[in-house]
Amino acid sequence: MAKREVERNAATLWKSDIAGIADFGVHSSVPRFHFANLENGTVRSFRVAHGKGSDPDHDGMLDAFSNVEGSNATSRGAYITYEWYVGKYGTSIRLGGLDPTNDNALRRYIVMHSAWYAEPSHVAEWGRLGRSDGCFAMAPDDFNEALWHLSGGRLLFADRLDFG
Repeated sequence: MAKREVERNAATLWKSDIAGIADFGVHSSVPRFHFANLENGTVRSFRVAHGKGSDPDHDGMLDAFSNVEGSNATSRGAYITYEWYVGKYGTSIRLGGLDPTNDNALRRYIVMHSAWYAEPSHVAEWGRLGRSDGCFAMAPDDFNEALWHLSGGRLLFADRLDFG
């Protein structure tokens, strides 16, 4: 899937060595954000939060995607990771939506950032991650991996995946 999505978006991406794949078809308590290294065939997996608007009953499962401003929901589709910057949530990675299902990402300020509610201790206490405003939020140590390996023009792809 990572290779397919990188190839589909090759004209827009700056780098094609690593892709981030978010599988929002599984519970937020399990690692569902995968860094796929397309050069050496390895995959590393981490937890990632989804938006409040995607999980109104806060049970840890994403119920719906949205690309609507103010929805606080996560959007599905391919993104390009732009540069990192320091903003409201500290160091973050700006994202650009490449599909009609997420083309409002920049306007909605949908980014990757670190968050306390994505820490393993949150899962230990509540059985799930907290929720973002639609952003891809990771535990601070895990987010460092995104800064090092995913920012700077690489692909991030989000959807409910079915590998069955």
